Amino acid sequence: MEGVAPALLHAWLAGRSLARGLPAPVVDRGGYRVDTRSDSEYCRWVFAAPHPGVAALARDVDQPARLIKLCGADDALRRLLPDGWQLHAPAFFMQAGNWPASPALPAGYRCESSRAGPVCHVAILWAEGTLAASGYAAETSEAFVFDRIVTAPAHRRRGLGAGVMATLRAMRTRHDIPELLVATEEGRCLYQRLGWRVLSPYATAERAT
Repeated sequence: MEGVAPALLHAWLAGRSLARGLPAPVVDRGGYRVDTRSDSEYCRWVFAAPHPGVAALARDVDQPARLIKLCGADDALRRLLPDGWQLHAPAFFMQAGNWPASPALPAGYRCESSRAGPVCHVAILWAEGTLAASGYAAETSEAFVFDRIVTAPAHRRRGLGAGVMATLRAMRTRHDIPELLVATEEGRCLYQRLGWRVLSPYATAERAT
């Protein structure tokens, strides 16, 4: 389970960029670059599998907030990096399989959804209007990409994350494209219960400060 098809990675990156209002990914160094330009991240390079371009890039990068990401295990990325780089917590590149029926929301919650072009948004609100859970997705010709699925700590273990996912999924207009996301370790447990499978570990590194 090492690496994914470059076309599948590009499909996810393109959808993620749409969902976040970021520039589209561009081919660079044997992978893809996204110019994120946020307060915490200037740009990121993402590789579909271990590639010599990773090592060359890591030698050239001499500033912080430039992330290198790899569809592969942490050890695979570490072997390609010179000294002075540190790894982030592991993540996982995932694709949907067969989804179970989504349970109804618990009493006291309501769901609101909206769509602006290819971008879908879902919010689950507690009785007095407090945001309990939310998420985004973007639909392209290549993939339906889920992004930023979050449940507030006080509202966890009530099925709200599954409710967000199911509502987003119901907003698709195409059913012949893969459903993709990248999950944290904690998120992976939720998605696997919903029938998702891990295609590859997803490792991240940045220069130590």
